[in-house]
Amino acid sequence: MKNVLIITTGGTLDKDHDTFTEGLVLPGEGHSHLCELLTRGRCHPTRNLVLMSKDSLDMTDNDRRAIMDCIAQQDEDAIVVTHGTSTMDKTAQFLDGKLKNKTIILTGAMRPFAIGKSDAGFNVGGAVIAAQILPAGVYAVMNGRVFTATEIKKNEKEGRFDV
Repeated sequence: MKNVLIITTGGTLDKDHDTFTEGLVLPGEGHSHLCELLTRGRCHPTRNLVLMSKDSLDMTDNDRRAIMDCIAQQDEDAIVVTHGTSTMDKTAQFLDGKLKNKTIILTGAMRPFAIGKSDAGFNVGGAVIAAQILPAGVYAVMNGRVFTATEIKKNEKEGRFDV
């Protein structure tokens, strides 16, 4: 079995409900709900790394470069990146073909883990499995499906990812 590294970058998965603004907010740098999610699922990959805490709508090519550089520096060949769903496709396409010997899986959630009834656990669990069995390349795992970097498409109306 491959060792899996999970890198968190923010997105809906890590958002919290702000009682003052009644909106959803990211908790700030260095914080992620990933450890709690993995503990609940009794899933213990070798290592977790909080890289950034950004809404994917605010993600730039410099952020994507930071994700790529971080992945390139890791010993693990199986990498899961938690990412916001709005620009997951752009990040996957940015990474595609640039890290030849790594299996990179992007995943996220349509509903925050912290507020319940989230798809986060299902998606992260699928991503951890996919990272261990898929060949090198860049993929997304969402809603029980695996997408190549060029197939990822968020269906805003249905609240899921489709081909």
